[in-house]
Amino acid sequence: MNRKGFTLLELMLVIGILGILSAIVLVAINPTKQLNDARNVSRGAAIREIENAISQYIIDGNTLSGIPTIKANAKEICQTTLTGVDCTNPPVSGMDLSILSPDYLTSIPLDPNQSGSLITGYRIYKSGSFTKVCNLEDDATCGS
Repeated sequence: MNRKGFTLLELMLVIGILGILSAIVLVAINPTKQLNDARNVSRGAAIREIENAISQYIIDGNTLSGIPTIKANAKEICQTTLTGVDCTNPPVSGMDLSILSPDYLTSIPLDPNQSGSLITGYRIYKSGSFTKVCNLEDDATCGS
């Protein structure tokens, strides 16, 4: 008898090979690493955006007070919707940068991992005459 078709063994062998190849491709692509890399790029852009807005604000003759001078004491930056006493008093005790909005920033950027919180996930400090912004996800020495 001459039958056309595949045996069960042949089908299982092909499915097994496809499974192994899929696993190898998935490991090579590493979607978690790709996602983390994308978030880090987003954080870097947000940090530069905040620092540039602060620099422009200061260049225009304004001042910001209450910024810690030590990176280990960096203050949390509050979200745009949280201003004044709500931002600077406990439980937040952050830095209110709402003065930058809308002239220098449309809104304070949020860290990609930050949601439903009063803070942005970014912290501010002074390094010499420069105002710097950091993030705990990228820098473990950023604030306490």
